[in-house]
Amino acid sequence: MRAAPAVVDWTTAARTVSLCAMRQPLRSRVPWRRVATALVGVALAVPGGAQDGPPPERARPGALGVRIGRLEPGPHDAITDVSGVRVGHATLWEGSDLRTGVTVVLPHDGDPFDLRVPAAVVVQNGFGKLAGSTQVEELGELESPVALTSTLSVGRVVDALVAWTLEQPGHERVRSVNAVVGETNDGWLSAIERRPVGAELVARALEDASGEPPAGGVVGAGTGTRCLGYKGGIGTASRKAGAWTVGVLVQTNFGGSLVVDGVAVGAELRTRSGERREDPPPEHGSCMIVVATDAPLCARNLRRLALRSFAGMARTGASFSNGSGDYAIAFSNAAELRRPATSDAETVGGAVLRNDAMSPLFVAVAEATEAAIVDALFRADRVVGRDGRTAPGLPVEATLEILRTAKRN
Repeated sequence: MRAAPAVVDWTTAARTVSLCAMRQPLRSRVPWRRVATALVGVALAVPGGAQDGPPPERARPGALGVRIGRLEPGPHDAITDVSGVRVGHATLWEGSDLRTGVTVVLPHDGDPFDLRVPAAVVVQNGFGKLAGSTQVEELGELESPVALTSTLSVGRVVDALVAWTLEQPGHERVRSVNAVVGETNDGWLSAIERRPVGAELVARALEDASGEPPAGGVVGAGTGTRCLGYKGGIGTASRKAGAWTVGVLVQTNFGGSLVVDGVAVGAELRTRSGERREDPPPEHGSCMIVVATDAPLCARNLRRLALRSFAGMARTGASFSNGSGDYAIAFSNAAELRRPATSDAETVGGAVLRNDAMSPLFVAVAEATEAAIVDALFRADRVVGRDGRTAPGLPVEATLEILRTAKRN
């Protein structure tokens, strides 16, 4: 697994390096990420005993013997098990009150604008700001990376993705770009009103993008999030469905009472700490779910696939509260279905799976989403943010003991 990408400290050097990265064409990219890491790869020291950088990533659930569902995961139990998918993060950790970042998911190794993929969006609860969703719904295709960030930085990230797209070879006269940017609200731990995520961080995330298993927990768009009473973050998982793979990446920031593999872990942890078992923390967050598959699916069946991801979210104990903006975006990167931006042909695409072939994929996406959310909680550790507020890490050892006891009984 890759080490977590370097943390940006927002110095002039970081801005210079990141802007250089953004201006490099997709096909001839200078490795600015390594240059930037050498210049600004540490967080600013913070006086007064606060954290001076993100906590180290903790062990994944699978490494600790926690297995979600019955289907086999892909080789790395990650969204990048769908061949060609790339993920990149950039994290901003500055002073005592900035705990935020951006995460990007690219659907394949090529230019996403030149070779578009079938896609669909599903809204479980629309208290959110998913930019670009209406065109995806109308045309059934994705033409940009999917970016995840902090609520008030959505506009700046849209602008950065548009600028990046226009910088790519052959796009000099492009007149329309549908940048897709989702968000959750990290304002409890981070000074969200400063809108700190923009072109510099987006350039870093795009440069960081790789097909290796992505970093998780307190990283990128998950740096300042909370989930089910504990520190949330970025999680990922994959499941095999016959010949196909379904991969999921989540940005977790929602409330409820944690359930792991059918066991009411959150309620038991509250009981052990002397709290009322039935009173989960009153969180009002959101969840962004990105679903990738190599199965050849049309946009209509991708919508059906995205819809089933919320079954996995529900299994983790999500409350789906009034203030929770819960969205899923699904795409297929099957090579035969990629659509050129311009073509003389009046038809596009190849053969797609029949409706009655979808059920195994539905099981896979529900399991992968559930596993990705649990993955985020296991990997994320305690974070201290603005005004000294603290999001505790999931007590992993106690969780494992609860799960062992439940299985014995």
